[in-house]
Amino acid sequence: MKGYIYNTEEEAIIDRKLLADYKGLPIKPNDITQYWVNYSFSDIDNFFYINYVNGLESVLGDPIDFEITVTGL
Repeated sequence: MKGYIYNTEEEAIIDRKLLADYKGLPIKPNDITQYWVNYSFSDIDNFFYINYVNGLESVLGDPIDFEITVTGL
């Protein structure tokens, strides 16, 4: 997977906010779309992450390649 890894939820929240501000989101406080992207947490790997989508590097820099452990498939 390509994206950004965070050691704490606070770090992921800060970057999510930076990205929303960059995109001008939300346009109105009650809009359904509040953020450009959201973060996730991998319980097994014990880190937060944001999946890469085109354009994130404008704010967050170059993404990295990393693996997520998936169970139960």
